Amino acid sequence: MKISALILGVSLILSAITISYTILEVKESERVVAVKGLAEKEVKADIAIFPVVFSLKGNSLKYLLSDLRMKSGIVYDFLIEQGFSKDEIEISLPRITDNHEYNYNSKTEKFTTSITLNVYTKKVDLVRTTRNKLEILSENDIYVSNSWVQYLFRGLNEIKPEMIEQATKNGREVAERFAKDSGSKLGKIKTAYQGQFSISDRDSNTPYLKRVRVVSTIEYYLED
Repeated sequence: MKISALILGVSLILSAITISYTILEVKESERVVAVKGLAEKEVKADIAIFPVVFSLKGNSLKYLLSDLRMKSGIVYDFLIEQGFSKDEIEISLPRITDNHEYNYNSKTEKFTTSITLNVYTKKVDLVRTTRNKLEILSENDIYVSNSWVQYLFRGLNEIKPEMIEQATKNGREVAERFAKDSGSKLGKIKTAYQGQFSISDRDSNTPYLKRVRVVSTIEYYLED
């Protein structure tokens, strides 16, 4: 009986070794090709952040702040006249700098005050045209010291499916060419990894135009 049990045990071990060896051979004979599929799309920014900053200098803080409030009202009215709504404009608190605090011999005015009227809007084209009209404010002795604009694109979720499909299609075309050149046929997808989407300016002169890009990595089985 012990001999029978021993024979049975040896048989099971040999079977397990045979099965393991078969699985190993299948994995070793598995042929795949890994490719990268690229998709790019040019889009227009749909959000603009437009801070209008100006400053004033003087020795009397009382009169300086009064002048600042009056002139910030002029800038506010100017932005409304251009077509922005009041909900799109936010006026910051005045920033005050004492120019003599660390320079007692300074001959400049004692105080510098500045204020920002920040425009957050979807009216991207209006921002672009308004920037070119800021010099009108100089007629009221208002000199804008900062007119940079940050352009954003928030519609990524709407174009994601289309771009992923395009990246997958491009990757498959590359894999099919490889399979043909190697005398094989392209099989099913083994693994697929969606890369990170990136959004960048198309170039430095047109920051309101964005380039959206994604690279997907896909593995295909190769068949004889």
